[in-house]
This record gives sequence, C-alpha cells and structure tokens, in this order.
Amino acid sequence: MMKNLYNNLWRILVAGFLLVACTEDKGNYDYRNLTELEISGVDDNISVLTHNRLQLTPDFGTSTLLDDRYEFEWKVINQDIENEVETVIGNTRNLDYEVALNADVYILYFTVTEKDTGIYWQKSYTLTVSDTTSEGWMVLCSDEEGRARLDMVSKVTGDTYFDLLKNYSEISQWKGPRKIQSLSSTMTDAQSPFYLLTDDGATRLGKNNFEWKEEYNFAYEAAANGASLRPYSITAAGLGKMIVSGKEAYYCERGMGIDGLYQSVVNKTFDVAPYVGANVAASMYVAVYLLYDTTNKCFMAYCPMMAYEDLGSLEPLVTMDKMEEIATSFKGDNGVVHSVSYDYPEGYDYVYMENTKYDPGNAKMGTTYTILTKDGRSYLYGIQLGDLLLYADCTYVLGKSYYGDLSGCTGIVEEGTLYAFSSLKNYMYYAVDNTVYRVDLSVSPLEAEQQFALDGETITCLKFNLYRESANTSRSYDLVVGSVDGAGKGILRVYEGLESEGDFSSVTPEKYTGFARIVDATYRERNN
Repeated sequence: MMKNLYNNLWRILVAGFLLVACTEDKGNYDYRNLTELEISGVDDNISVLTHNRLQLTPDFGTSTLLDDRYEFEWKVINQDIENEVETVIGNTRNLDYEVALNADVYILYFTVTEKDTGIYWQKSYTLTVSDTTSEGWMVLCSDEEGRARLDMVSKVTGDTYFDLLKNYSEISQWKGPRKIQSLSSTMTDAQSPFYLLTDDGATRLGKNNFEWKEEYNFAYEAAANGASLRPYSITAAGLGKMIVSGKEAYYCERGMGIDGLYQSVVNKTFDVAPYVGANVAASMYVAVYLLYDTTNKCFMAYCPMMAYEDLGSLEPLVTMDKMEEIATSFKGDNGVVHSVSYDYPEGYDYVYMENTKYDPGNAKMGTTYTILTKDGRSYLYGIQLGDLLLYADCTYVLGKSYYGDLSGCTGIVEEGTLYAFSSLKNYMYYAVDNTVYRVDLSVSPLEAEQQFALDGETITCLKFNLYRESANTSRSYDLVVGSVDGAGKGILRVYEGLESEGDFSSVTPEKYTGFARIVDATYRERNN
C-alpha cells in the first residue's frame, strides 16, 4: 500500500512540475487551432465592361482579418492562350479597379496571405470582360497642355470614356494631336487598325481596347527615317497607301502577299502640301494619287506601279497633263473624262484638299476637291482619280469634275477656317469662328448660305465621316462638328444629312459633351 501511495505521489509531483513549466513558458509559443478561412460574398461568374469599375467586396464570415497582419491580391490569368499571362489588378481587401483588360475570359484569383507564417487562402472566379469601345465615336482632343487625348462615345453602353491611353506612358504625353483614323485590314495589321497621328509621333492602336505595344510605333513601318515621320493623315487606295510628313511624301505598297514599308521620298525636287488625293469611292488596283507641288505651285500625279516593267517602266511622278497622255495611251477613250473643262492651274497657293465619294458621272470615282488662291481670289477644283488599268470598278483613269470661283463667299480663306465636302450632293461647307456656311456648287456665282451658329462656342472640327460598312452608308452624309465653349470644354455634334438632303439649318443634332478641345472625330464601326 505504501508503494502505491508513493507512486501516486510521484505522478502528482511530475504533473505539477510539467504544469508549472508550461505555465512559465506561456508566450513563447502561439498555440491555436488552424481553421479554414471561408471567403464568400462574390459571385463565381463575373461580367464587366472595359473602362467600367469592377468593385468586389469579399465576406470572411466570423473571421476577423486585420489589414496589418494579412496581404491581399487580386490577379487575373488569361485562360485562352498557351503561355498564361498573370496580371495583378488589386492589392487591397476590397477590389476597386477601372477595367483596362482586353475583352476576353479570365480566371480571377483572390488570395489572402498571413504575413507572419506565409499561410494563404485562395478562391477563384470566372471573369468575362466585354469591350465597351467596339463601336462608337473616337474623339481626339487637345487638352489644356496640348496633349493628345483619346476619348470614346460608346454605342455599346451610351457612356463616354475619357483619356483611354492614359496608362501607356510612352504615348500618353504626346502633344499636337492631328488625326485619329482607321484603315481596312488589307491596309494594316487587322489586330491594330487604328492610327493616332500627332506632332510628337505616330502609332497604331490595337482593336482590343486601343491597346498599345512598342512594335505599333510608326517607325516600324518605314524603311528609313521612320522615327522622324509624322503623317498628317494616311491615304489608302489600290494596293498602296501614302502619307505626307513635313513637306515630303512617302508611298507604301501593301496587298497580294506584300507587307511593304514606306520607302524613300517620292518628291525629291520640290515640296508638297500635307494632303494626298485618291479615289475613296471604289476598289482599285493601279491607283493614281494626287499631290500638290507647293514649290512650283501645280498639281502632280503619282502612279507608283507605272515604274514596273509590265507597265512600261515609266516615271511614276508626272504632271497632270502628262498623266492624261499616259491614261489615253493605255485606255483610249476610257483614259480621261471631262465633266467640265479647265486647264490645270499653275502658280496658285494651296489652301485645302479633301477626298469624297461624290461621283457626278457615275464613273465610280469620287471627287477630290482642292481650294487654291491667287491674287486675292479663291478657287475650287474637282478632280477624279481612278485606276490606270481599270481592272476593278473604275470607268476612267482621270477626270475633271468641277471648277468654281469661291471669292464671293464670306471668310472663305480666313485663318482658322475649316472645310468639309459632301459625298451626297454637290455641296461644300465651311466654318468661320462659330458659324457654319453651305455653298451650293451647282449654281453660279457661288455664294455662302448660313446653316447655323453655335453661340458662345468656337468650331474646332468640321467633317464628314466616310463609313465603310454598307449598313452605315447613309451616315456618310452626316455632318460632324466639334466645338469648344468659353470654359474650354469640347462638344461633339452630329447632324443627320440624308433625310435633310444636306440642309442642316433645321436639324437637331446628336450632342455629346465633356471633351477637351476636339481636333478630330472618327466613327469606329463594329467590323473593327
């Protein structure tokens, strides 16, 4: 019995010792149960539009997570490409993210990590991003510092999205916006059909959310001096396209398996005006382009494929009279058509040039209008440009379609005057300060008729947007007007043109606000 009592006493002493030891060591170790963190409050399938805010608030149930003890990460992975690309879109407990992802389907991961131990919990979701910018007005603005800012009026949502390029530091600070335009897939990479043209540089923009990559820079499209090229616009016709940078013209051939570059200067002995004429009304093969020589003050024709041996190894840059001779030798009576008769002008100063789809003779050749001045008077010339071989839709190679004296029109060539020519009827429009005028080119003498005035505003953009999709054909007759008010806020108006037959004096326009000073506006069609 004494032995049992001794053993029990010994066990009690040992137990007491261990209890004291554990008590004294309390605080050296953090003993606690590891429980699974429950994350809820966010749907498994999430849909969002680009440029909208994605706001998610997860629920952790009864768990209390202190921000100073935990790290949070929201990360997306593109599940449709072989090499998975991870993009972190947030590092806070609650996600508040302006969606800059391309339209696609992603896996979204939310990870909570305990800082001290590295233990983490993760939950995944399916994130579907749709593009708000797949159709609507691309509005190119100049902000208060002269920076090029691209905004978008989305037809998808009805909302306007501002400064779409702000996240691309390489191009977001470019100044001197010139033009925003789109080219067909035959004239550029189908994945990047848009061009941003500025004084500081030029670049393509991607079809998904206008994304930008270094290889989109215009320098990669030129054989030499690419980094210094600053196009005013890009004119595409036939199997090629042309630009003017500074006072020099460049040509790039593209099509039939050829992905060409802008080569050497076209005009080696004279300067050219900043716009290039071409037929934008029909498909062509051997296109004839129109340049204006500002050194010798005359029109010049450029048909680059004439230099090919199959076409006689001819000089591709010639006077208009010489181009008529060549056209006649190639196509006889179909070489040249004259709706009106005039001599090609010499010694005139260039003011403005614009390509239209207006085709008075149903020859599938749109008219290129050019405003020139001499001795204090102003003149308008209409020239039609076609296809040297007539393999496509054109009926003639060249044509003279209009001549008129604009000198009686109020403020026609004042500094800051803007011009636009209709493809519906034989009308031209111009804006002086806050007022838009129309000139009926079918009557003589030519006179200006006021269409409307925008009180307290200055007109900064006047144009007709030429659509490519057949469903939008009639919209090519709508007048697009950008203006700025006294506070420097830009306003975009679109006046319906088909039913009004080009009389915009009583048309109530579509109106969009919130822009900076508008320089250009181009409609993005759904096919892009």
